[in-house]
Amino acid sequence: MSLYRKIRKLFNGGDHGYVELLSRQTEYLVRTTSLLYDMFSTADREVWEKNEKEIKSCEVLGDALLTEFHEQLYGSFFMQVSKLDLQAVSMAIDDCLDVSKDTSKALLIYGPQRVDDQLQELARIAKDQSEAIHDLIPLLANIKRNLAAIQLGCDRVTELEHAADDSYEEYVGYIFKNVEDMRELTKDKNLAEMLENVTDVHKKISDNVRKMLLGYLTD
Repeated sequence: MSLYRKIRKLFNGGDHGYVELLSRQTEYLVRTTSLLYDMFSTADREVWEKNEKEIKSCEVLGDALLTEFHEQLYGSFFMQVSKLDLQAVSMAIDDCLDVSKDTSKALLIYGPQRVDDQLQELARIAKDQSEAIHDLIPLLANIKRNLAAIQLGCDRVTELEHAADDSYEEYVGYIFKNVEDMRELTKDKNLAEMLENVTDVHKKISDNVRKMLLGYLTD
């Protein structure tokens, strides 16, 4: 074991400020995807407008947390994991807030005549991913003890992303067969693509957590 690894393990007990900040980021993410799910569960424009504003607020607060996270990383010395890996996780969460906000705005701009159940299902998958990520982040306070549980959480996010891929492909096939209005078909397809992208970025978060685990195990 390297001298650095030995020193780092001396500072490996208890909770860490970075875990708290990541958890706060995921709280905004869970709130955002819950609001997004509600938007795709109705055709009520008033609900769309209200939720879009709150999602935008979550994204702004998430940006502030990302700045705070960077400041804390710069001021830290010995940590149980790589600073770059931690930064990648935090930035991926922030990216997810961004694409979720863009999706909510797109729903307002497009104003589809209806919201198909398949779009609601994609939004539900993103919501489930957010909740899974929110549950696994606190486990990073003690990676050695929680390694298996963290890996299971990452597996859950990946499984949901695969389910979203399948749902997206099936939905695109469905609308091309059944939607004759090209304007509405374009709206449906674009919204489905954006929701599928939200699930992709959730997987990016879990992929960066996996990378961090690998670095922890191999240092």
